[in-house]
Amino acid sequence: MSSTNSSRKVVSVDEQAFEQADKQAVDEDGFPIVDETPEFEATVEEETQAKVDANHPDGIADTSEDRIHGVTLEQEERIQAREAELERISAQAELGTQDGREERTREVVSELCGRDEPKSKEYTDPREELTQEELAEVNTQAMRISDEVQGGWVRAVVAKQLAERVQRGQDITKAVLELVDELKATPGAVVPIADVPDIAVGEVTVEGQVIELWSPSSSAIQQVGLIADDSGKIKFTCWEKSGQTVVREGQTVRFRAAAKNWYEGRCSIALTGWSRIEFPERGRWWE
Repeated sequence: MSSTNSSRKVVSVDEQAFEQADKQAVDEDGFPIVDETPEFEATVEEETQAKVDANHPDGIADTSEDRIHGVTLEQEERIQAREAELERISAQAELGTQDGREERTREVVSELCGRDEPKSKEYTDPREELTQEELAEVNTQAMRISDEVQGGWVRAVVAKQLAERVQRGQDITKAVLELVDELKATPGAVVPIADVPDIAVGEVTVEGQVIELWSPSSSAIQQVGLIADDSGKIKFTCWEKSGQTVVREGQTVRFRAAAKNWYEGRCSIALTGWSRIEFPERGRWWE
């Protein structure tokens, strides 16, 4: 069998040589010059696989001029989509470099943003709109309010707030009462002790004289006693953990941020760690 295969190979080589004889050059004796360079040919398996690939739907190549030779339809669509994307980007870049485009865009945006912008209204002092009689009454009441509630707004602010209410048509008496209540609830405002139960806040600032001290009923209490001013008096408790300064009977003190407490219908105040004790009569060390 091996000899048969060998003879077939020889015959096939000779046949190829005779077929290519008319295309080959000859030497001086008339014999054809044989190119000894080996020629590679596809194997049977490669030829079979090539036929299968060529007949597959994804492998069929369209020979029309609109198709890309040698690629599948999916590959061609990807190439065309990429080229279209590059053309779009190039067109946008060219459009973005037009002369004056940025300036025109800014003008349009400025016009749109400022179209509905309200005109600025000049602020006027409400006291300027009052009559002389109304202004005189406002200044008088503002002075009285500032003397009654200390440590809050300054007199000029109180007068402006009161004038604004009167300008809106509110009665002067009602405006004074509402403003006093609002000012007493302001943080830091020193309020009369008699008004402490009626103020709608949880912490108050009071100033008065320590008129009496009692022995604490618990080790958790540092001091307990009474503080009084011209309007009334109220019980105060200073807790041990608050770390406050010890006060004595007869001293004038100011309790800032004292917490309000209620027990059996009576209101009292307590000094906590957030509270502060001041001594107004001591003055500043540099005075």
